[in-house]
Amino acid sequence: MGRAFEYRKARKLKRWGNMSRTFTRIGKEITMAAKQGGPDPDMNPRLRVLMQNAKAANMPKDTVERAIKKATEKDAGDYKEIVYEGYGPHGIAIVVETATDNNQRTVANVRSYFNKHGGSLGTQGSLSFLFDHKSIFHVKPGDTASLEEFELDLMDFEAELEAEEEEWLISGAFDQFANIQKYLEEKQAEIVSAEFERIPTDYKEVTAEQRAAIDKLLEKFEEDEDVQNVFHNMKEEEDAE
Repeated sequence: MGRAFEYRKARKLKRWGNMSRTFTRIGKEITMAAKQGGPDPDMNPRLRVLMQNAKAANMPKDTVERAIKKATEKDAGDYKEIVYEGYGPHGIAIVVETATDNNQRTVANVRSYFNKHGGSLGTQGSLSFLFDHKSIFHVKPGDTASLEEFELDLMDFEAELEAEEEEWLISGAFDQFANIQKYLEEKQAEIVSAEFERIPTDYKEVTAEQRAAIDKLLEKFEEDEDVQNVFHNMKEEEDAE
């Protein structure tokens, strides 16, 4: 599991380097969660954990409140979550998660990015076998928490735990997110952040020249306001030997 978390950290650090982009992404998720489950975090588990994500990203409190309020406004966008899959240059598999109020605009943009950078948009689900869809939690367990007890309990949720110096990293099945969150809250563990990740089942090595070409495509996706997350199976540069 360590390799998966190395991949995840590299992604997160790169993505969170652009804080304004991060705030936009989290803000949209908060708005969608508030619209679906209500604006009260005590009654809305998904909103509750997204507010923790916002705190971890140093997102201003008033920005979070505006995102929640936006869900109740009449002209609030009706966002839909749509996943696009395709291959970038040099056979790199790419999964693009979007939240959009205009699917025609989004699919046209995504297709054009693939086409202009030597890739191709595939059909939905065509690359699912190349990624494990996981629920990822960063947790501060507290002084009285037992690592062994947590590890045994989390097996019921198809989850694994990796202890680091200041946090525990929990990786569980995609469909167990709500159950894991409920368990952690019952145990009074502090959830620092939590999200869904698509972890590659295998990594494809590329040359420096190939990496530069692929990075140009990935940057186009990251710059698009409809795009929430981008996952790929290119081997991270720091892992390359």
